[in-house]
Amino acid sequence: MRRVLLACLFIGCMAAGAAVAAPPLTPAVQAQLDRAVIDHAEGRLEAAREAFEALSRRGVPAADFNLAVMHVQRQLPEPSLERARELLERAAHGGFVRAALMLGKGLESGELGQRDLARAHDWYEVAATAGSAEAQLAMGTAHYLGRGRPKDAARAAHWYREAAKAGDVGAAYILAAMYEKGDGVELDLRLARYWYQRAAELGDDAAPFKLRELALKESAS
Repeated sequence: MRRVLLACLFIGCMAAGAAVAAPPLTPAVQAQLDRAVIDHAEGRLEAAREAFEALSRRGVPAADFNLAVMHVQRQLPEPSLERARELLERAAHGGFVRAALMLGKGLESGELGQRDLARAHDWYEVAATAGSAEAQLAMGTAHYLGRGRPKDAARAAHWYREAAKAGDVGAAYILAAMYEKGDGVELDLRLARYWYQRAAELGDDAAPFKLRELALKESAS
């Protein structure tokens, strides 16, 4: 379900629609959520807060997410990062993928309290498994660098591949380089060329040069 996302905040946006894995909302509940998002976007913060809190009490994950964002942005009478985390965790457990991604980012950066790389990547993995390309890229980098996850080039390649398949240009380029070098995967210039081509199509400036370099390398062999 595509929805207009209004009022970009923190590391995401106020959410008017359900995430990929969250259960669908009834038309009436969706309409209430949409109105609350519009109230927030137009500066009617008290009305937005009351609507999100009412929907949160009814177990709507998107409302939990939006309330968490308002806590982080200090747009509530008594903002609390601890409460923001609780709401995000509830939203994530309810299938709201962007909540899991926000937890990963906030715990990695320290914007949700004490920095915790291991816990951050627990949440990145939840979001990555649910299909978030941004989280898949984060998991690939975590395994590639050994930062927040054990260093494992094969696992890094897996997550970079998933992100690249979802259209992430950086992941496509990195995966191509891994195939070119045999880093975490079996050396395969055909696949290197495929992913460099995909990166070029997605707008990477360096990928066309790598394609020409690979063509010269192959013609010389």
